Amino acid sequence: MKIAVIANPHSGGKKGKKLIPHIEQSIQKLEIEYDFFLTEGYQHGTEIAGKLNCKDYDGIYSAGGDGTNYEVLNGLLKSHADEDIPPLGILPIGSGNSFARDLNIFSIDDGISTLKRNSVKEVDVCSFTSSDKEYFFVNLTGLGFVTDVAKTAASFKILRDFSYVIGVFHRLAGLKFHDMELVIDGKRYNEKNCFVEFCNSRYTGGEMLMAPDAEIDDGFFDVIILSKISRIGLIKTFPKIFKGTHFEHPSVQSIKAKSAVIKTSPPKNLLPDGELFGVTPTEIKIYPKRVKYFI
Repeated sequence: MKIAVIANPHSGGKKGKKLIPHIEQSIQKLEIEYDFFLTEGYQHGTEIAGKLNCKDYDGIYSAGGDGTNYEVLNGLLKSHADEDIPPLGILPIGSGNSFARDLNIFSIDDGISTLKRNSVKEVDVCSFTSSDKEYFFVNLTGLGFVTDVAKTAASFKILRDFSYVIGVFHRLAGLKFHDMELVIDGKRYNEKNCFVEFCNSRYTGGEMLMAPDAEIDDGFFDVIILSKISRIGLIKTFPKIFKGTHFEHPSVQSIKAKSAVIKTSPPKNLLPDGELFGVTPTEIKIYPKRVKYFI
């Protein structure tokens, strides 16, 4: 067996740099052949993955957070035929590691153990458009309040999950709503909106159970919509997201879908797999069981 590892030393508030030697030592103990690649900046993971000779590897691992996995996924799907892409793996050293949870991977050692088990799962891939170009995600993409929170949280990554709590309360002070035109599988929704999340997997921001009914292999993504809500209502509802009970509030709804088109006024930034990239309008699609992941 031979794998490629694309590692982000800046993941998790730069803790990745300290953890990478442990990852290499763990792989060496398994006597597995490997090539190690370090990313040097934004989207470098996409560039590295795009240039790999996939046929040389039995697996391609990202060592980082959701953003590193996002870059590797896009590099592979944009530059290689689907049938040439080997199973993907995750060694979670990021701030959130949300998607890894749906693969039952909660630590580096869990990620390493997937090499021993060599068990894979077919996973749905979603896509979104920005400036008429298509990009891919496996966790989620969102817009509105959630994107604003992520912008703030990025400055506090060293605090891991708590960085998102800081982001929420900071953004509450200037809470604003936008006009939304959303078409989900042909059905139109027009309303004032706080945020929308298009979720392929269940978690966001680490342990926030944004879409408790989402499944990564069911051929659907879950659309989580938070309509106009008071600050008090948002403060009371926010803690419930950690248990997935935020749907108790009438302003929150969840819809399973295969396609969606959204326009907003004003245009809103997107947040694919935790990365600030893209802007509305955008179209969301799903490609059932397009890739495989080690579990």
